[in-house]
Amino acid sequence: MAITDATETQAGADVAAVQGAWPFEAKPLSPLMGAEVFGLDAAQPISDATRDAVLDALNRYKVLVLRDQDLTPAAQADFTRCFGELEQHVNREFRGAGVPEVHPVNNLDENDKPARGRNIGNYSWHTDKSYMPLPSLATLLYAVQLPPDGGDTEFADMEAAYAELPEARKQDLQPLRLWHSWERSREKSGSRHATDQEKQDAPPVNHPLVRTHPGTGRKVLYLGNHSSHVDGWPVERGEALIDELQTFATQDQFIYRHTWKPGDMVIWDNRCLLHRAVANFEMDKHVRILNRTVVRGDLPV
Repeated sequence: MAITDATETQAGADVAAVQGAWPFEAKPLSPLMGAEVFGLDAAQPISDATRDAVLDALNRYKVLVLRDQDLTPAAQADFTRCFGELEQHVNREFRGAGVPEVHPVNNLDENDKPARGRNIGNYSWHTDKSYMPLPSLATLLYAVQLPPDGGDTEFADMEAAYAELPEARKQDLQPLRLWHSWERSREKSGSRHATDQEKQDAPPVNHPLVRTHPGTGRKVLYLGNHSSHVDGWPVERGEALIDELQTFATQDQFIYRHTWKPGDMVIWDNRCLLHRAVANFEMDKHVRILNRTVVRGDLPV
């Protein structure tokens, strides 16, 4: 047996051993990231052991897909709350009417007609809530209504991208910190500008450009559309660095694209991924609605 074959066999055995301790099965969706989870109903209460297993699986696969779920907004909020504190949206327009922590992500205009919609920032690469002092750990997105095809979501692996950088480049980036800003993010995406209340709720914060993932101990790039500039640098120079790194980190070899199915609940790790919605469907004809909940994380270091 070749050395590479032996390594792959051992890696497969390690995954199988870990999964044997989980109260569900996880089937990888791609060599890079993502796993389909079987045997977990998000509408039912889960034990602490199951919660810990989900977090363990998230550390391993970064994206988890639970198929054939049937969730009310309240049930989704209850399931999400198992993993930590729920984060409400800074934009009060996007908070759910019945359950404020559940944010409808859709392509509806102000008249509730299908169009590009008001959530246009979703089409830019970002990691959720990096503009907060304690950015999100995970996002849970549940498919409510889908177009007949398209409307995919892409995920870019910031751990894999960082690993591919030359060692000298890693050393140069290590001490840098980025400012993250809801206000600047809105401007960059062409969205409605931030209100005074939003600026008060989410003033700019800075985080390490290279953070250590608390669940794995691995280094990842931490940037995206919410990042504004480099602390201590001229703004234009910092913006150029962010653009350069983001372009590198969102190459095809670092991306998993999720094609949605009715009833999908997708959970992803904001600490090591960028994501974006893909405008690959007839937006002015078909409705796309997904319900989003976000779990608050910890201080990036």
